[in-house]
Amino acid sequence: MKRVLLALLVLLLLLVGALVVRTLRFGSRQVTAEPAEPFSVDATGAAGRLAQALRHPTIAASDGTGAQDAAFQALHAQLVAAFPLVHAQLGHEAVGTHAHLYTWKGAEPELHPVLLMGHLDVVPAEAEATWSHPPFGGVVADGYIQGRGALDDKGSVLAILEAVEGLLAQGHRPRRTVLLAFGADEEIGGRDGAARVAALLRERGVRLESVLDEGGPIGVGLVPGVDAPVALVGVAEKGSGRVELRVSSSGGHASMPPPQTAANILARALVRLEEHPFKPGLRGGTRALFEHVGPEMGFGMRLLFANTWLFAPLIERQMAGAPSTNASIRTTLAATMLEGSPKPNVLPAQARAVLNVRPLPGDSLEAVRAHVRDVVDDARVELLVEGDEASPVSSLDTEGWRQLQRSIRQVFPDVLVAPFLTVAATDARHFHPLSDSVYRFMPVRMTREDLGRMHGRDERLSVAAHAAAIRFYAQYLRNTTR
Repeated sequence: MKRVLLALLVLLLLLVGALVVRTLRFGSRQVTAEPAEPFSVDATGAAGRLAQALRHPTIAASDGTGAQDAAFQALHAQLVAAFPLVHAQLGHEAVGTHAHLYTWKGAEPELHPVLLMGHLDVVPAEAEATWSHPPFGGVVADGYIQGRGALDDKGSVLAILEAVEGLLAQGHRPRRTVLLAFGADEEIGGRDGAARVAALLRERGVRLESVLDEGGPIGVGLVPGVDAPVALVGVAEKGSGRVELRVSSSGGHASMPPPQTAANILARALVRLEEHPFKPGLRGGTRALFEHVGPEMGFGMRLLFANTWLFAPLIERQMAGAPSTNASIRTTLAATMLEGSPKPNVLPAQARAVLNVRPLPGDSLEAVRAHVRDVVDDARVELLVEGDEASPVSSLDTEGWRQLQRSIRQVFPDVLVAPFLTVAATDARHFHPLSDSVYRFMPVRMTREDLGRMHGRDERLSVAAHAAAIRFYAQYLRNTTR
């Protein structure tokens, strides 16, 4: 017995030793970068131009409602007037209904171009009377540019144009070609904008060096255990689709119900799906996040993330406890629409449920179909699955990633840079076939409160943050086009 205990003690000591050694070797992945080159920004003027852009209610067509065509046309006219060098020296093409593609030709056209992206459309503003400033008033007040689209995503579009206009004024000539793509229907899928731009480039045989779209912010207090702000760069995004369940019956009067109505059968199916979620997985962008921020944490958390081979189940269990983190480790299903009988005393001839599905990279829609079919396990329930697959995970071993990481650290030296998984949909997903380096990043500091303003009430962007974003895009373009 003593020998057994001694052997167990030796094994325990070896395990602890291995854990500690791996933790000590779990070094920082942050790059050291020289300071950014000077780039003069007229913060007041830039804020005024963004504010003017917010006055155009560029809401894309949705659910039978037509797009605000006049607003999109007025916005483009404003951009032409506000950025004369861009529109004089860059090639311009209208794509789809209201999207735009600009081409800044490089001195060495054989090099793969870089693509910067954003979108001009915004979501509607609900309960306008409750906003501190009119959502489409384009007001600059209290140090902020106030209005719908300030963060999502006219702020990015205007910052990119400000940077390019400033570089043109300085006489900057890019070595590789720069493409600017601004969609006009990102909020409803990007089919008429970004998808058409991607198809156009594919037809021309264009292979992109890198793609930079909107995405994660510089999170302030968003990553538990990390005191420093973290630039969250999306390297992949979840898919988006719908799962529809239908149960048909003969209907009839509710006073003479069968043992199970169509609604009962459907309800059982929904409960079974809730009780049997997809298995979690600490992989892809989520694993990469912890590989980059883990070394910056205290020893206990470093030990945890340096040894995910052992502690992954514990980490997954903790992350599953909150909706925001649970969504980053598993494919999710959420029932969003239910239909039954039109009257309380009539049995439904058909009961129907629609669930929103967000596949994790690595989980296909066919895998979703198989999971739902196996869990429901009822031939009376008809199943339909459709939507967009999850994106591939972009490489972190490319020049595109290295230049993006370097640019962030140059302009924001106090910020850590980390990849992560984007759980929402962006226009960037249309460009993965054209590049191994597709990234999603918004160079703006945001707290949890700021995140709630996106698609919410009192959306705003500080004048100082907008100026910093312009400096970032200018530095990023210098780094990627020399």
